[in-house]
Amino acid sequence: MRYKPLGRTGLFVSELCLGTMTFGGSSGIWAQIGDLSQADADGLIGQAVDAGINFVDTADIYAAGVSEQMTGRALKNLKLPRDRIVLATKVFGDTGSGPNQRGASRSHIMDGVKVSLQRLQMDHIDLYQIHGFDPATPIEETLRALDTLVRHGHVRYVGVSNWAAWQIVKALGLSERLGLARFESLQAYYTVAGRDLERELMPMLQSEGLGLMVWSPLAGGLLSGKFSRDSAAVPGEPASRRSSFDFPPVDRPRAFDCIDAMRPMAAARGVSVAQIALAWLLHQPAVTSVIVGARRPDQLADNLAAAQVRLTADELQALDAVSRLPREYPGWMLERQGEVRRQQLRGAEG
Repeated sequence: MRYKPLGRTGLFVSELCLGTMTFGGSSGIWAQIGDLSQADADGLIGQAVDAGINFVDTADIYAAGVSEQMTGRALKNLKLPRDRIVLATKVFGDTGSGPNQRGASRSHIMDGVKVSLQRLQMDHIDLYQIHGFDPATPIEETLRALDTLVRHGHVRYVGVSNWAAWQIVKALGLSERLGLARFESLQAYYTVAGRDLERELMPMLQSEGLGLMVWSPLAGGLLSGKFSRDSAAVPGEPASRRSSFDFPPVDRPRAFDCIDAMRPMAAARGVSVAQIALAWLLHQPAVTSVIVGARRPDQLADNLAAAQVRLTADELQALDAVSRLPREYPGWMLERQGEVRRQQLRGAEG
């Protein structure tokens, strides 16, 4: 297991992060995602830690807060020292029916962190993330609330999830101008079959020094190799979450072109297609940590093994060719107009 700094901080996190969205779901969408018991959660977290993972991610809305409770209880049950785990959670989604029980307002953030700390049985959260963009709350209000939490020691670092590049850059500018704690990470969807963030978000992350946490790295199970091109499950393969919860949206023809390219790579190594898909992400320089979730120990073991897979330059080139995004403006114009200056830079470096 390799460890990387989170953004511009001195905090090192494992390249794989254990996601806990499968913990405790008993009804609705959460039951489709996962209904693991406390004993199951204890086992998966213990297995992850034994493999070198030091990064665990949850959220206040997962299973209506039960995921946070089970995560905190598992860390206690396993008697893990607090400084051995980097614990991340999120705030934004609905936690009740009232008009102020959602969003990124100061009110909801201050209420949310107290409840999350209680559920987790912790005195601080290592990474507190805004789970989505709130069009009803000024960004400055959100940043000031988060800065208060950092100054009071309830939160060590702050991050964001599912924001656009311009929104994050605006927040970073406000943080610098006002002397507030800045976002150090983005949690975003990214797969070999879904490379949309490479257009605007990835250049922004590299320019501003933010870490990237990847959610749904197997596109909700579609890249696991358990599905055929006609979307039916492959005979003999265990059911995937995709079978009952078709999310996130995927360009299926492109996804299956990627799967077709990954199958021989997996077969040559005697590993799963899922491991190749995860390994591709781990080869991307902008990626800090890939969030993996599981319902069973064997699923987690398979995901953990992806950290040992090394793709060749030819394999990476083949996957890039089959998954590359169509060219769009202004990207093609920036590429065209900047080429002479890039050649000058290469000459100066040589």
